[in-house]
Amino acid sequence: MDRTPRTIGFAIAGLMLSGAVLAASLPGGPAENTAETMQKRPILTQDSITFGAYDPHGDFSERSASRIEHLFLPWEDVDLTTLNAADEYAHARGRTLMITIEPWSWSPKWRLSSQGLLKSILGGERDRNMAAVCSTAATLKSPVIIRWGQEMDETDNQFSWAHWQGKDFAAAFRRIVKVCRAHLTTAKFMWSPKGNEGLDAFYPGDDVVDIIGLSVFGYQRYDRDKTGRDQGFAERLAPGYERVKNYGKPIMVAELGYEGDVSYVGSWAQSVAKRHAEFPALTAVVYFNDREIYDWPDGYGRPDWRVALQTTDR
Repeated sequence: MDRTPRTIGFAIAGLMLSGAVLAASLPGGPAENTAETMQKRPILTQDSITFGAYDPHGDFSERSASRIEHLFLPWEDVDLTTLNAADEYAHARGRTLMITIEPWSWSPKWRLSSQGLLKSILGGERDRNMAAVCSTAATLKSPVIIRWGQEMDETDNQFSWAHWQGKDFAAAFRRIVKVCRAHLTTAKFMWSPKGNEGLDAFYPGDDVVDIIGLSVFGYQRYDRDKTGRDQGFAERLAPGYERVKNYGKPIMVAELGYEGDVSYVGSWAQSVAKRHAEFPALTAVVYFNDREIYDWPDGYGRPDWRVALQTTDR
């Protein structure tokens, strides 16, 4: 599953800016909170765990709507000065910046092979890429979480780093953390597998992991086709959580989304930010507030995770 099409939409911005950093500059601003929007938005209460979002449409622009501002960027062919805009936006709202760094370029001309990328990282040729990102991040006002090389245990996509052996990924992760810490001493580092069986092989070590991130998506049509019934948030989270809980680290859902009918969406919205007794280490969930950027396999297309209804590109 190829995530490179994001290049087209964000080449000028330089990175996938979260929140209304982009939306605030557009006519009309963030989407109105219609009944449909409110129905799909995660239900937050005073007892909720921390909630955050990747939010390019600005649906969570209100100060109280989110505590983590998620953004994506490649470490090549990127204008890192755009991090300052994201920082200003997050800092004004008292939010932590979670920066997912993808160790490649989003340029369609980027053709480095999976093994070529690995060799260049382990050989030190990419140290400058990580140093540049972390040196810039060190100047930001907001607290920073660095999430590097996500979903390395999911081989059903085109992430170059998802086709490495576990020991090689672990060595690469350790190297980038060492490089980053030389420039950025206050960041927390997230190891973020998809949550699949066998993820242990990719674990880089307690000394370079502060937080563990998982990905949890609920798509009703997929659930019914594959299991014959709807599945809830807790059921979808449980397998990955069980595989990582014994590392003794705080656990976050770093990418979250759900799509289905009113009942399905309502159940997920009520559940995702609740404190679940069976998940005591779960500290936060971060919503992916956009349409999926790649096709799911087996003809499922691109689920629309956005909390606001979209009238185009359906």
